[in-house]
Amino acid sequence: MRLQKALAQAGVASRRACEELIAAGRVSVDGQVVRRFGARVDPEKSEIRVDGMRVVTAPDLRYYALNKPRGVVSTMFDPQGRPTIADYAGQTEGRLFHVGRLDTETEGLILLTNDGELANRLAHPRYKVVKTYIAKVPGPVPREVIRRIRKGVELDDGFVKVDSFRVIDNIEPKALVEIRLHEGRKHIVRRLMEAVGYPVSDLARTQIGPVGLNNLKTGTLRALTSKEVSELYTAAGM
Repeated sequence: MRLQKALAQAGVASRRACEELIAAGRVSVDGQVVRRFGARVDPEKSEIRVDGMRVVTAPDLRYYALNKPRGVVSTMFDPQGRPTIADYAGQTEGRLFHVGRLDTETEGLILLTNDGELANRLAHPRYKVVKTYIAKVPGPVPREVIRRIRKGVELDDGFVKVDSFRVIDNIEPKALVEIRLHEGRKHIVRRLMEAVGYPVSDLARTQIGPVGLNNLKTGTLRALTSKEVSELYTAAGM
C-alpha cells in the first residue's frame, strides 16, 4: 500500500495532507525518513511515525474508551452473573483486553484494545503511565494531610508515592480531590485516603495517560482517535 494511503486510512489526515507531511520529511518508516509519495509499506508490519509519534496502520487493531458505571465488574465474564464491561463492548469484534481494572464501586475510564503489547505496557508500573482519579472524601481536607499525601504514605503492602495530589473543592461536609499516580495496586486510591483518615465515598478514574473521559457519558463506548492512540504509544515508550 502507498504510504500516503496508509496514513490517510489510519486517520492522520486527508491523503493530500499526508503527501505534504511526507514531502516535509515528517514521516519515517522503520526508522528511515521517507520523502517519496510512491513509497510502499505493509500496514500490518511497518513501523510508521509522524513527527516521531507512532501511527497505528494495522487495520485489525482496535482501541476504545469506556466510561464504566458503578456496579459493573471489570472483567469480560463474571461467574456470578453480575454486569461486566463485556456488556458494554458487545458491539466490538474479536477479543479485547481491558487496560486497568476498577473495583466494582468505582466508575470511570477503562481502555479496551486487542493490542496486547500496548495494553501490557499501559498497565505495568515500569512504564509510569499516570492514571488520574477524582475522589469524594470528608471535607475540608487540612493542609497537613495534603502535605503528608504528597510526601508519600506507608501502606500495609509498601510505600505509595503519588505523582500529584490537589484539592478541587474543599468544603464541608464533602471535599473533592484529584489523585494522579502510575501504580495500580488493588484499591490503591481508597487505601491511601483511608490511611490518612479521609475515606473515599465516591471514586472515578478520569484519565489514563493522555486519554481522558472528556464528555463520554457513563456506560458509553467510543473509538479512540488516531492522535490519542499515537499519544498512548508515546506514553508507553513504543
